[in-house]
Amino acid sequence: MSPSFKLQCHFILILMALRGESRYLELREAADHDPLRFLGANLKRELAGEPLYRRALRCLDMLSLPGQFTFTADRPQLHCAAFLIGEPEEFVTIHYDLVSIDCQGGDFLKVFDGWILKGEKFPSSQDHPLPTTERYIDFCDSGLSRRSIRSSQNVAMIFFRVHQPGNGFTVTIKTDPNLFPCNVISQTPNGRFTLVVPHLHRNCSFSIIYPVVIKISDLTLGHLHGLQSKNPSAGCGGIGDFVELLGGTGLDPSKMMPLADLCYSFHGPAQMKIGCDNTVVRMVSSGKHVNRVTFEYRQLEPYELENPNGNSIQEICLSTL
Repeated sequence: MSPSFKLQCHFILILMALRGESRYLELREAADHDPLRFLGANLKRELAGEPLYRRALRCLDMLSLPGQFTFTADRPQLHCAAFLIGEPEEFVTIHYDLVSIDCQGGDFLKVFDGWILKGEKFPSSQDHPLPTTERYIDFCDSGLSRRSIRSSQNVAMIFFRVHQPGNGFTVTIKTDPNLFPCNVISQTPNGRFTLVVPHLHRNCSFSIIYPVVIKISDLTLGHLHGLQSKNPSAGCGGIGDFVELLGGTGLDPSKMMPLADLCYSFHGPAQMKIGCDNTVVRMVSSGKHVNRVTFEYRQLEPYELENPNGNSIQEICLSTL
């Protein structure tokens, strides 16, 4: 495993099992699998001018590039999932090229609009525009009448079960530009991003699955300036537009610990070290303003986790790395 992943969060892939006739997915741990090991810079490649990238799809897989992917069962495969991720400013589209599964015999092929890890969803139910039931698209219900499915953000998942050896499916994954990305999972532990919410009443989360230093250089909310540490009695009160920094060990921002509120516009750096497995910059917007936040993030080095100083959060997110 590359050094950039030695400090990655210890998310365990949760595999799907259906219970009765329920449309919901019941999730359970598969402790020997870590899907994030498939995500790295060496997986990315420039495809401009090249033929369509093709390879076999694993039962447990991570895809971070466009291409055509074929899964063929060599034995009954009952708990399979593929995590799809694009760049922050992209949607992900899944197109069914060929499907050969036995829906009546218990096979299934489902797309989920977002990610599920350890029973937690991203985006959270609070931040996603669709109710949970509508985020699952079941091939066995819709067939090829819905041949292409586009995510609402830069991540999506495919859940599948295939009993009969030789059966399977082929999908083509492509990405499309997203002019105003709202909910994002970062592919990298370091980067810079500007989150813009233009006169829309919605919440947007940018998730970084690493302990990081966050440096906010610019925040425009349509009203004045300030940064304060979060405590049970503090917060942005009745202000309808604000940014909060969250930290935790799970994927769902609604279940993470609020660490700081940014209630007013300001220009100039505001920095915080967050030693959590997952760090989220979350913007809450009333729809009355064009809100914008620009920030940089960098993965914390091991010595920084062991010897924190300055404006840092460690008591809430004790690192086990």
